[in-house]
Amino acid sequence: MALVGLVRVSTDKQNVDRQHDALDPICVKVFEEKVSGKLAVAERPGLTAALEYLRGGDMLCVQEVDRLGRDTLTGLMTLAELFQRDISVKVLEGVGAGEHTEMNLLLELALVLASERRRDIVKKTKNGLEAARARGRVGGRRPVMTEPLVVQAVALRTKGYSLKQIQPHLRITEGANKGKNPSVGAISQALRQHDEAAGVSA
Repeated sequence: MALVGLVRVSTDKQNVDRQHDALDPICVKVFEEKVSGKLAVAERPGLTAALEYLRGGDMLCVQEVDRLGRDTLTGLMTLAELFQRDISVKVLEGVGAGEHTEMNLLLELALVLASERRRDIVKKTKNGLEAARARGRVGGRRPVMTEPLVVQAVALRTKGYSLKQIQPHLRITEGANKGKNPSVGAISQALRQHDEAAGVSA
């Protein structure tokens, strides 16, 4: 029997060290992916590779059940395929911790909780962005077109400058693109938002 690990995080920015620390010492091979757990199996390269590698009698090991998927149906289908192929599942932590050779209520509960947790995160993020917009902030990345740049763009437009003519006169003052010209699209969007706020009709 081979113990095979699966490490998953949703984005490139998330750290995988904790999962590797738990799986690397006990698994003969560990597959890793940085994709959303809500995706179908075919869209998850790490899980797909692990499923192809596993043979009957082997065991797939994950730190927590939600590494298999944060969509309840996808998680259930993955588990059903594993058990049908005589591949057991080992969960190290959280709800569902232990070794499983067949579907059971604990695994189903763990997947449902993972799905609900993801839905709660999405809802809180959406509410946070809406609250930020209500306070005049967009949320997420800091906008390229700061207030001074918008004022400058408006002044140039008033003089009859086109968007392409305005662009070379503007310089981003902060962030990764500091010193560069904002894109024509960013200028256009900023001017449109300015006009909407000022009640100017298109």
